[in-house]
Amino acid sequence: MKKIIIMFTVVLLIVMAYCAFTTKVYAEDNNSIISEVTKEQGNLIKLKENQAKTLEEYKVKYGSDSYGLTAYILHVVQVYSIPFCFLGIIISTIYRIIGARHLENAEKGLGMIVAVVTLTVICQVLPLVFALVVKLGRE
Repeated sequence: MKKIIIMFTVVLLIVMAYCAFTTKVYAEDNNSIISEVTKEQGNLIKLKENQAKTLEEYKVKYGSDSYGLTAYILHVVQVYSIPFCFLGIIISTIYRIIGARHLENAEKGLGMIVAVVTLTVICQVLPLVFALVVKLGRE
């Protein structure tokens, strides 16, 4: 019964995501589509410029190109590790639920939870450690 509920939930989420991220295109909306595309290209260019500006700020802040690039990459890893943590915890919880009947899956789920949380903590703390080592190492 639990497997059926889980599968139904997953299918429902996939259908909802498909409906949310697909758009209908009508022939009469050609001009509006072109204006939306140019607006999106403008937004992408602004995002790219902001990222380049942020990278330059890190280079100035750390006083070196290599240190600035490393700090920027660590910051990006720190930001994107949170959604992957949630995804990993959800997957490992599914293994824990399935493990009610198969004990090897329950152990696998618990191991995955520990690994995902450990990696997330490392990804969250690593930029701080890098900043401390760079700042205190230069003094």
